[in-house]
Amino acid sequence: MGKFEIKNTASGGFKFALKAGNGEIIADSEVYKSEKTCREGIASVKKNCAGGIEDQTVEGFEKIKHPKFQVYIDKAGEYRFRLRATNGQIIATGEGYKTKASCLNGINSIKKNAPDAQIVKVD
Repeated sequence: MGKFEIKNTASGGFKFALKAGNGEIIADSEVYKSEKTCREGIASVKKNCAGGIEDQTVEGFEKIKHPKFQVYIDKAGEYRFRLRATNGQIIATGEGYKTKASCLNGINSIKKNAPDAQIVKVD
């Protein structure tokens, strides 16, 4: 089972990381001003992680409504994803992957782990 870990940042804010059962980080958040807003971000991921996948790596890709995962290629040529909430805001991002299949596996891991993941605060 996955878990969300909340950490203090050096700038005085808060961030979360969603980890799979094996401890690997699946997705990260932006920096939030308070622990309360960070927890609201986690709730948003749990709520919106069932969204569809918009594959921006194919020409003429079909745009889908929010919530959704967007798959894209970054400046380094790696596959990445971001999860957008119903309002269009980015609520979680993934690491760079060498293959699209690995990126899609990361999305599937979020869909599997996020809904029931416990929330822990780490220092």
